[in-house]
Amino acid sequence: MTLLLRLFLVASVLFLGSADAGLAQLAVRGETVYTMAGPPIKDGVVLIRGGKIDRVGRASEILGQTERFRVLTAKVVTPGLIDAHTVVGFTGYLNQKQDQDQLERSEPIQPELRAIDGYNPQERLIEWVRGFGITTIHTGHAPGELISGQTMIAKTTGRTTEDAVIVPTAMIAATLGDGATKRDKKSPGTRSKAVAMLRAQLIKAREYLKKQETTTEAEDHEDPKKGKPDRNLRLEALGHVLKGEWPLMVTVHRAHNIATTLRIAKEFKIKLVLDGAAEAYLVLDKIKAAGVPVIVHPTMMRSGHGQTENASMETAAKLHAAGIPIAMQSGYESYVPKTRIVLFETAVAAANGLPFEDALAACTINAATLLGISDRVGTLELGKDADIALYDGDPFEYTTHCIGVVINGEIVSNEPR
Repeated sequence: MTLLLRLFLVASVLFLGSADAGLAQLAVRGETVYTMAGPPIKDGVVLIRGGKIDRVGRASEILGQTERFRVLTAKVVTPGLIDAHTVVGFTGYLNQKQDQDQLERSEPIQPELRAIDGYNPQERLIEWVRGFGITTIHTGHAPGELISGQTMIAKTTGRTTEDAVIVPTAMIAATLGDGATKRDKKSPGTRSKAVAMLRAQLIKAREYLKKQETTTEAEDHEDPKKGKPDRNLRLEALGHVLKGEWPLMVTVHRAHNIATTLRIAKEFKIKLVLDGAAEAYLVLDKIKAAGVPVIVHPTMMRSGHGQTENASMETAAKLHAAGIPIAMQSGYESYVPKTRIVLFETAVAAANGLPFEDALAACTINAATLLGISDRVGTLELGKDADIALYDGDPFEYTTHCIGVVINGEIVSNEPR
């Protein structure tokens, strides 16, 4: 065991009364515990039973109970981090054709592609990001086609997709602007063509839904030609968007394309999540008026040309200051490295104007709220999943290590990273 582990990750058994091994529980103790549900707790403890958080408070109040504990100790304890948008589990660390399953290029519109059918829970990049304290990921089909497919939410543990998944279908992933246009006379070749194609598909889906809902069983039986339309997976998926069941997450960067996206959402009355939004700081008033959240572009993304030429490291801070809900993401890399780390992305945002606790919220409770999973993760509170990250210092300092990770009450990583 390294000196770092001996100092900061103390895995010891404290006998505080009962010697019955069946009463063994896990406690995580930190010099500072950020619950994200209230003020930080100095010398705090998170008590875990059955994979859930049972109690949070000061060590002097909790460790006096007559039970047997295994105690993990760190300088800073936080909820498990949440990556609000990634393609981990679809893109692989080998960077070869057989492990790059994040984007289907055969058609521009494919909302029927299910994320759970492509997710690889044993991809080594999942283990990699988990080692930095990331316990939950919103992942799925990548930007790059007009509608690339569905997304899902999973824990960064589990041998099968069923073990890992929290939400089988979270959103439909779309792209507008330069990222969705094609060359060599392929469609869509321009931004206006892309928007027209998207609008046409939404109209078809609306008509499909209307016919499904208005056709009676008698009409369907008497005259099949006038009855319910044949099942259409593509229109079904978009129907969930139109009914407000699944948000449409649109990766879009330039200000004028963001404005177009907001118009589309208003026209069809759909739930919208802006993704990337490199020039969001230029249209803060429009985004706020629309009440739309933003999964902020990776602050460390390669920019300086194309649609991200005006990207700013202060975007997260400006969105937050304007009162716009934000979450942080690692994003999508089309080349090595195949993934970034949302902890580092958030740290850069914190170094460029986003206050510390607001930055931490952007990859914990605020991300959980945006993704609709705040009843399970995002804070250290009674009844929540016991997902916890342990650090040997300020999580946003480059010299700090993640020295332990707990998911569903199980220790899944204990090597400094």
